[in-house]
Amino acid sequence: MQAVLALVLVGELLALALTLSDTGLRGFSWFVFGKVSFLVLWVVLVSAALLCPLRPWLAKQNSLVAGSVSYGLVLGVTLFFVLLGQFVMLGSVLADMEGIVTSMIISAVFAGVALRYFYLQQQLRNQQQAELLARFDALQSRIRPHFLFNSMNTIASLIAVDPETAERMVVNLSHLFRATLSESRLVPLKNELQLCKDYVAMEQLRLGKRLRMEWRCGAEVNDVSASQTIPSLLLQPLIENAIYHGIQPLPEGGDILVSVDVSDKTVTIVVTNPVSSPKTNQPASEIGAASSGNGLALANIRHRLNALYGSEGVVQVDKEDAVFTVTLRYPVQTNLPAKIKDN
Repeated sequence: MQAVLALVLVGELLALALTLSDTGLRGFSWFVFGKVSFLVLWVVLVSAALLCPLRPWLAKQNSLVAGSVSYGLVLGVTLFFVLLGQFVMLGSVLADMEGIVTSMIISAVFAGVALRYFYLQQQLRNQQQAELLARFDALQSRIRPHFLFNSMNTIASLIAVDPETAERMVVNLSHLFRATLSESRLVPLKNELQLCKDYVAMEQLRLGKRLRMEWRCGAEVNDVSASQTIPSLLLQPLIENAIYHGIQPLPEGGDILVSVDVSDKTVTIVVTNPVSSPKTNQPASEIGAASSGNGLALANIRHRLNALYGSEGVVQVDKEDAVFTVTLRYPVQTNLPAKIKDN
């Protein structure tokens, strides 16, 4: 609707400019303005109506073919309405050849300028999308080495004390790392949930009963999880943070709650975990390192959601008493957007 209103406004401004150039300000005629406005609006709106269905086909053509077809279509529409107007008002389609030529020249000039503007606008949009993809890939690539580093440290700590558990963790890690090496920017929600559950199973080999997980996924999540998408490795870093910065420092461990809700328009994911209060004799460097690691992961997730969904991708962090909660919200997306499809 906004695009149509913009076309009408531009058409009216063009009609006003053409009328003033013909009659001048003192001799301005509403009748002339009405005729010009009527012609311009018909040309603009019909051209737009014909070009819109052709957009998928034009997008597949090179710039020369797409520009030539669009330019020819606008000129053809202009010629049709000019001849129709002469037939209605003068009784003959060729009654005023000078008027026909003048109208076609004006249409050719303004159509060329408009198409050039749209071409440059599309080039800018393509450049922005390319930069978006590069930024998203860079953010996602930071997660993989961080994930591997933490997992290998976990395995290394168990080799001397429990080699059998360490061996099982290596097998689990190979399965998990195969998933993290995927080049997909978006994955099915069920795949991300399964990846997180496999990761938690690996950490439970190390932490035992200290790590307790609760998954709250309603029936609607199970119904749409195969089609609903999520940015790859979006949830796993949150659970990893909850374990390393929440459960691990607590001698008694704690419970991590993961809640997933899918409505008609929004996917909401909430991760809640306990946190320990800094000890009075704990070095400031250790406190700062833990806070920094957690903050970097949250900043990464925030940037990735913003890159994909703009202001609709939300990361909300709350800390109340000894409970740390991270809430993610992003629009429901059941297919891969064109701008982030894998090459």
